[in-house]
Amino acid sequence: MAHNPESAQAGTRTVLVDLVVAVIVFLLGALVAVESYRMGSSWAADGPEAGYFPFYIGMLTCICGAVVLVQALTRLKTDRAVFVTREQFKLVLVILWPSVLYVLGIQLIGIYVPSAVFIGLFMRIVGKYSWARSVLVGGGVAVTSFVLFEIWFKIPLPKGPVENLLGY
Repeated sequence: MAHNPESAQAGTRTVLVDLVVAVIVFLLGALVAVESYRMGSSWAADGPEAGYFPFYIGMLTCICGAVVLVQALTRLKTDRAVFVTREQFKLVLVILWPSVLYVLGIQLIGIYVPSAVFIGLFMRIVGKYSWARSVLVGGGVAVTSFVLFEIWFKIPLPKGPVENLLGY
């Protein structure tokens, strides 16, 4: 067996992630199948009942989850591959946490201001662009989006106090 330097790194093993995902997929499939069965999953005189197709989709999902579970269990003792290292996970968090804050910002103060801040800060912090360019692009994208959606296309997007000041 060849030496795999990645497997020597600390981190979560791929096979463990496979096990967790397999169980989640199986449980979601079971939920769909059970609820579809409860709604009616047979063939009625006038055609399929409301849960007919979802029931079989749920059953297929359960089968897929079970197959992945069995495959992962067979590799549990031998597969040492790392799914994600600590350094890689930190890079994921650099994107995840600001994205979560962005979504919360949209819920609280609309889409345009959080979009400008999100784009501007990402450009500055991750892209290492100048403050001037980051503010210009972030603000420009937000203003352009506002003009396109709110004024030209008449498609209302979530708004906050800034848009209220503008009469929208």
